[in-house]
Formats: sequence, C-alpha cells, structure tokens
Amino acid sequence: MTTKPKPMPMPMPKPKTQPLTHAQTHALRVDLDGVGWAAGGRTILRGVSFAVEPGETVGLVGPNGSGKSSLLRCAAGLRAPSEGTVRLDGEDVRDWSPRRLARRLAFVEQVPHAESELRLAEVVALGRTPFRSRWRGPNAADDAIVEAAMERLGLVASRDRAWRTLSGGERQRAHLARALAQRSWGLFLDEPTNHLDVRHQLELMELLAATDQTVVVALHDLSLAARYCDRLLLLHDGTLVADGPPEAVLTPERLRDVFGVAGRLGHDSLGNPAVAYGGVFSRIHEGPGRTLTRAEVRDAVAGAVKRETTGEIIGETGAGPAT
Repeated sequence: MTTKPKPMPMPMPKPKTQPLTHAQTHALRVDLDGVGWAAGGRTILRGVSFAVEPGETVGLVGPNGSGKSSLLRCAAGLRAPSEGTVRLDGEDVRDWSPRRLARRLAFVEQVPHAESELRLAEVVALGRTPFRSRWRGPNAADDAIVEAAMERLGLVASRDRAWRTLSGGERQRAHLARALAQRSWGLFLDEPTNHLDVRHQLELMELLAATDQTVVVALHDLSLAARYCDRLLLLHDGTLVADGPPEAVLTPERLRDVFGVAGRLGHDSLGNPAVAYGGVFSRIHEGPGRTLTRAEVRDAVAGAVKRETTGEIIGETGAGPAT
C-alpha cells in the first residue's frame, strides 16, 4: 500500500487495532474524473475529481444536500454519472458486471430497507450471495465468514431473531455485518453511524480505520471524521471544495463558509481530534428583536472567525468539543 506523506501541523493519531496488512489480498483503487450527475432538471454533482489509494479510509463530509449520497453511489458504480468517468482499479466501472462489482465492493445505505421474515443471520449471509453459483447453497466456509462478521459486530446472541423485531441500531449493525461478510476489496458506507449508540459508533469507526480494505464513508459527525479518517473530501453544493488531511480541510474558514458555523478543529481532553463549535454565524452577536443587514452579517462573520481562532468564542459560549 502506498502511504502518502501528510503535512501534520497538529498531531492527530488515528487509532489502529491492527496494521493495514492487506490480508484480503487486494484493496481497491478508486478514481473519479470530472464526475457530474443531474436529476429532475437539477444538477446535483459538478466536475468532481479525486483518487482513493488502496487501503485508505476516506471520509466524505458536507452539509445536508451537498451531494454526498449521490457521489457515493456514483463512485460505487450504483449510479451512472451524467458526465465524467469512474474507474475501479483502473477500469471504467461501466465495464464491470453486477456480479463482479458485488464481489469487489460492499455498499451500506444510509437507511437500509429490508422488511422481511428473514432472521438476522440470514440477512448477514446475503453478503456471500455473489460468491455462490445458482445451484450451490452456503458451505462451511461461508458459514464461518458469516459467523465472524456477526461476532465482529456483536450480533451473535441475536442471530436467530426475526428482522421485524430488531431495533434500528441492530438492523444497521446487521447490514454492516453483511457488508463485512462480502469480504470485498472496498467498503462504501453512507452515514453508517445513524441509529447507533456512542459505543457502537466508536466500535464501527475503529473497525473502518483498522481494516485493510479501501473505505469511503459519508459522515455528518466531523469529530468522528477527523479522528478516524486518513483524508477528508468536503462537498458543498455538489462541488468538491477541499481534499486533504482533516486539519487541512476543517479550517475555521471552511466551517464558516460551508457549514455556517464558528468552529475549529483541535483536541478534546483525552487528546482525540475534535471540532469545537462557537455557534451559528447568523446568531452570533445578533441583537434581540432585529435583523442584521448584509454588511453587519459580513462584519460579524469576519470578527467571529478572528475571535474564534484565538479561542474566545468557545470560551464565551461555553461550547465544548463535539464527540
């Protein structure tokens, strides 16, 4: 695996429970060149280009409606872009058969839909489907892989429960286990921490950070993204506005311009990367009962960023790091 040198103005250790050793034999390379996508007469993505190296864990961040889910689907070969090219291991994804794609890449949706009478273990076992012929059922190797995936996600005790009896968090973890059971070269995940409590969020992110697979994950929690991802891709209005290590992407200026908040990336009391927020810009220093003019908003934003970078806003509001 090629490791790119990173400028590190602040130390940000990413926890690794095991080295990236490519035990899966291969990790996927992903290249997007000028990718755009439109739907219903509206342009969702515009000229997005980036590369993901084999074995990298890359976070996709941006506000609601910025195009993260659409970009993730285009990159995974599940949605044909209106323009541009997506290549997996150097080959145009349009030349990949669905079966080959399912063997090489696992996708976890933001809100998985699977209302059925299946048991949890049977849902996880769906991850082995691309590797079986039409006439062959699961064998001992498949069963061992499914068991290991359930164990990794803490689901063994629930293996025989009916799907309809599972909570949203349990269903999400089952779909994550199904993705692990695919033993794919790449994992694409859309908001996988949705519905998960804090323990399972951390367990999941540690798993993604430690795996030898290539990972592209869309996240809303910027602190989790900064703590566990090698690189971040920042989307805004369908355009890629930043690509780099977390400390280079999550600057006070980008938090202001893209997310509309005063904030900065630093460390929490345990030394973990975390974003601390000073407030929403439209509400900073706004007098009661009146609306600021455009010039006042501009001046307030400029002053707020200046104060925030020295830590004054966080001290004034008492806001702590988001975890």
